[in-house]
Amino acid sequence: MNEVKNKIFSKPFLDSLFFTQNKWHQHGVLVHTLRVVYQVLKHGEFKMLGAAFLHDVGKPFVAFKKDAEDWEFKEWSFTDHEERSYQIIKNWTFVSEYTKNLVRYHYLIRDIKKAKKEDLARYALKQPIWDSLDEELQRDLEKFLIYDDLGKGKKRRE
Repeated sequence: MNEVKNKIFSKPFLDSLFFTQNKWHQHGVLVHTLRVVYQVLKHGEFKMLGAAFLHDVGKPFVAFKKDAEDWEFKEWSFTDHEERSYQIIKNWTFVSEYTKNLVRYHYLIRDIKKAKKEDLARYALKQPIWDSLDEELQRDLEKFLIYDDLGKGKKRRE
């Protein structure tokens, strides 16, 4: 897991929460999260509501500048943000296991596709996780990824 541990009042935390993510997100984490909540409600997927609110709770804690492009465009990278989000909520007794699993694995589909192209070692770690999930959770993760993408807004640049 990414070892970045931003403090709540740090620039990376506050900037990523309120203003800037990266080229795939039009808004900061907070507005993006609210947009995902809206999509989940709009599509009547009420069982996903908790995950919609919590899926990116770890992002501001792991925001960092990965490469020259991040510095040039004043954007953030969020490696393994979904695992950090899960680590934050995993012991919360008022959150269901279903929600915890959606949060933990919400980026898994995209991670597997990217790793298959770029990083076979990471692919070898991620594909067995997907294979271990039941079919209903896999279907729900596919739907949730759509709502997450709809919550991103327009791309700012290519």
